[in-house]
Amino acid sequence: MARAAVTAREEKAFFPPALAAAVSGACAAVSHNLAGQRLGPKGRITRERILSAALELIESNEDEAFSLGGVARRAGLGMSSLYNYFSDQTELLLAVLEPVMATAEEAYMALAREYWADAELSERTEAFIAAYHGFWARHSGLLHLRNSLADQLDLRMMHHRIDSTRPLIALLIRQMTRGEEPGKTETSMATVLMTGIERSITLATDKRLPKLTGLPFDADKERYLGCSARLLEMAIRDMRGAA
Repeated sequence: MARAAVTAREEKAFFPPALAAAVSGACAAVSHNLAGQRLGPKGRITRERILSAALELIESNEDEAFSLGGVARRAGLGMSSLYNYFSDQTELLLAVLEPVMATAEEAYMALAREYWADAELSERTEAFIAAYHGFWARHSGLLHLRNSLADQLDLRMMHHRIDSTRPLIALLIRQMTRGEEPGKTETSMATVLMTGIERSITLATDKRLPKLTGLPFDADKERYLGCSARLLEMAIRDMRGAA
């Protein structure tokens, strides 16, 4: 089938239902294109098609560099059509990240919203770390690309990385303080923990490492995840004891 003939619905078959629904919802919320023209059903379908093509390109083609031209080809559109919706690569990536991060609540955030009782803290931290790793594993291409651009001082990507982590840090602080007003120690501890956990998960989901190290993909998964869960458990117990 020629790429030009591929519909947004067919492209979205590449994704889980929750993500496909999030992509549709994000596109439905946009009312105008960059030229100021109101989007009708056809325009929303085209925007949805672009997002779906971008996601598919990022997650299924490790050897193909992400570019607006590559997205346009995959979506079966001309560059002028794509520029009607996105002014540059970062703007498109932020639009792709929006529906992906919308699935984070169900994927792992909801687990952190529940209070973790002392007696089940070990099981709870293990479940949370496993869920957080699962989210990263499903979207490793996109999240690694975001972090790579943030490391290159793309300010919009830096803000996205920070803003997407802050709510999770706040939930860990609540676990440490049992919902009480936190102090600087708990805030610092939660921030350091999430920085380390994200870095560990980044290593455990980086599909480029096998080419550099010669080790199988996910060879260190259990080691990284187990240590991350244990550190999280010990930090929460320590902060609760101090409180």
